[in-house]
Amino acid sequence: MSLGAGWMVVAALFFGLMGVFVKMGARHFSSTELVFWRTVLGVVGVGAAAWWRGERFVTPHFRYHLQRGLIGYASLLLYFYAISRLPLSTAVTLNYTSPMFLALLSVVLLREKLSSRALLALALGFAGVVLLLRPTLASDAWQAGLMGLGSGLLAGWSYLHVRELGRVGEPEWRVVFYFAFISTVGGAVLVTLQGWHPVALGDVPALLGLGLTATLAQLAMTRAYKVGRKFLAANLSYLTVVFSSLFGIVFWGDQLTMPALFAMGLIVVSGILASRR
Repeated sequence: MSLGAGWMVVAALFFGLMGVFVKMGARHFSSTELVFWRTVLGVVGVGAAAWWRGERFVTPHFRYHLQRGLIGYASLLLYFYAISRLPLSTAVTLNYTSPMFLALLSVVLLREKLSSRALLALALGFAGVVLLLRPTLASDAWQAGLMGLGSGLLAGWSYLHVRELGRVGEPEWRVVFYFAFISTVGGAVLVTLQGWHPVALGDVPALLGLGLTATLAQLAMTRAYKVGRKFLAANLSYLTVVFSSLFGIVFWGDQLTMPALFAMGLIVVSGILASRR
């Protein structure tokens, strides 16, 4: 099926559905458990496909994978925590501040220079974050709001390592596999320390849906960047915010005020500009 960058529309839909299953699963499971179930299917699926193709799992760049995996895992923990306690559209939009933080971290850590477009992106993104977080910080959900913003920061940081892995020639499947593997191992350790909740028959659809949608979204996103135009794919990824908003309205009756919509728009525009810097 030749969709090119259109595969990102498929990825955005599945990422939005993943958020739905996170909120469903959060009624019975902790964020740590949900991250475990989200990644374990990815390990099995991607690992089995790579084994079937005869791929090599050994890598000379395991240190980069470990750094990316730990940072990405922490980002997922914060993201799932935010999804479980905030309107779905708010949590997703805060996570999608990652391009803004990627641009900022490129300056701080890599000493890159920002163009005028990137500076505008940072200004718009900062304004959008302030507007979006104002009602959250004024309520009991302020902690979840900061967690959502933290997930965007850590996601941007992890993308620096993804970019480095690409530069040293690591195949995409290995980047996805080791991220899921490290997250699954870390999740198993943390959940064992915290205590596992029993999985009832009624919980299976949410957990399977979470793992399946996350894996399909990851594969579709990887395909979009591989066969499509990268800038177009990056821009289309923000459809996740749109799909998540619609799902929040349909399933939980979320209400989006004009200030919230304006703030989300600023953050989306910021991300598009930052990805084109």
